[in-house]
Amino acid sequence: MDTDLGLRERKKRQTRQLISDVASGLFLMRGFDNVTVAEVAEAANVSAKTVFNYFPRKEDLFLDRVPEVVELVTRAVRDRPEGRPPLAALRRLIFELLRSGHALSGIREGQQAFWQVILDSPALRARVREALEDLEALIAALLAEATGAGPGDTDAGPGDTDAGPGDADAGSRDVHGGAGSGNVGGGPGSGDVDAELAAALFLAAYRTVYVASARRMMAGECAAEVMPDHLALLERAFDAVERACPGF
Repeated sequence: MDTDLGLRERKKRQTRQLISDVASGLFLMRGFDNVTVAEVAEAANVSAKTVFNYFPRKEDLFLDRVPEVVELVTRAVRDRPEGRPPLAALRRLIFELLRSGHALSGIREGQQAFWQVILDSPALRARVREALEDLEALIAALLAEATGAGPGDTDAGPGDTDAGPGDADAGSRDVHGGAGSGNVGGGPGSGDVDAELAAALFLAAYRTVYVASARRMMAGECAAEVMPDHLALLERAFDAVERACPGF
């Protein structure tokens, strides 16, 4: 029985990856707004219904790694070694992704084409903004949980990546509703505001450095030229955030 479940899950993941790869190829070739879900389905040899089973929104076909971000961020905080603050755990995760050349690190050769597709599509730009808002809420909830400041039980939210192929964003939406719903006292132990502020500062620091490096690469510099400054700027930015948020 367990073997059968494992096989089914692998097949589901393979189908999801196939659909995403086919869609990304079409979007990179023709532009996001010029490709329909029906065309993606035909090219992937599946039905449009199957596409929507795995990707409830067209934008998620291109931004297919959002669930992976949710999982990595959640694990980084919840599975961190004893004594490591949650912001330090997130910082470590980001540098590990960069140094391993992970697709989510962003600063890699070939990333420019991906960015250009997003820049050319208002729908994708809006979805990126929404995803960042959800990520900020997720981080705030995890920080509150880690310090005992928040609603506490987020087990049904950000870490639940097994809800099904169509529910990849459910965790971040659940946390978004919970992160700002607690008390609003002055210190980390009395409410969510401090966790929300720490999450906002951390994500703003990361995004600012990321965008600056992306602009350099879009202007013609290669990833190897940009990377040293990118790493140094991240160190400075995260140092500032950790000084501003000592409780996290």
